[in-house]
Amino acid sequence: MKSNLKKSGFITIIVIVLICSFTPKDKVEVREDFKKYYDEQNVEGSFVVFEQNSSKYTAYNPKQYRETFSPASTFKICNSLIGLETGVIWDEDFILKWDSVVRPNPKWNADHDLKTAFKNSTVWYYREMARRIGDKRMKAWLDKAEYGNADTTGGVDLFWLKGGLRISPEQQINFLKRFRNYQLPFSKRSVDIVKKIMIADSTADYVIRAKTGWADNETGMSVGWYVGYVETKDNVYYFSNCIQTKDFDKAKARIDITYQILRELEIIPKSN
Repeated sequence: MKSNLKKSGFITIIVIVLICSFTPKDKVEVREDFKKYYDEQNVEGSFVVFEQNSSKYTAYNPKQYRETFSPASTFKICNSLIGLETGVIWDEDFILKWDSVVRPNPKWNADHDLKTAFKNSTVWYYREMARRIGDKRMKAWLDKAEYGNADTTGGVDLFWLKGGLRISPEQQINFLKRFRNYQLPFSKRSVDIVKKIMIADSTADYVIRAKTGWADNETGMSVGWYVGYVETKDNVYYFSNCIQTKDFDKAKARIDITYQILRELEIIPKSN
C-alpha cells in the first residue's frame, strides 16, 4: 500500500511539473499516451493543440512547450508576410527566376512564385526574398511581430536555418493565433494572401493551414516541425508538432503524427 501511495504521489508530482510549463490560468490536459505515435516512428518530440472555443490546451510532453528550437521553414509564414508588406513581392503569383543551381530537391530546380515556393518549401526563393528585404527591415519586422527571440544573427538569408533565430511551441501557437485573428502588424491583404497559400488540406468538414520545417544542428539531432491550425464549422484548433530525430527519412513523421492525434481527438474525422 505504501509503495502504491509513493508511486501515485510521484506521478502526481510529474504531472504538476509538466503542467507548470503553462500558466496557472491555462486549462491543460496532458496526454502522455500520445507517446505511442512517436514511438511508432522512432522519434522524440512534443505536441500541443489549443482549442479556441474552450481555451483548452491538450499536450503531449509539455515540458518542451517553452523549449526553443530553430524554426527552419516554419519561418516562411512570417517571411512571406514581411516580403508582402515591404513590397519586395507583390502577391502569391510573384515569380523569382531560378538561378540554375541544381539542388537536391528536384522541385526547387525551376522558377517559382510565392505559392509554389511555400508549398514546396523552396529555400532559395525565400533566401533571395530575405536578401531583398535586407537586414535592417527584417530585424525591425521580427521585433514588431514579436516572432520567437527575433534574433537575426547568422546572415539575413540564413538566420532562420543556421543562425540565431529560435522559437518554442508556445510561441508558434501564439503567433498562429495572432496571425489568424489579424492581430499581427501586417495588413489584412498580406495576411489573407498568406492564409491562402497555407492551405494544406481542405474538405467539407475542415480546412488545415500549416507549414513544415526541418533543421539540423550541431548535436546531430534534427528538429522537424509541423505547425498550423484546423478550422472546422464551429471551432478552431491551433497545433504545434515538434519532433527530434537523427534520421532525415523520418521527416514525414511530422505530418503523420499530427493527423493521428487530430483524428484521435476527433478534430478531423477518423475516416480521412
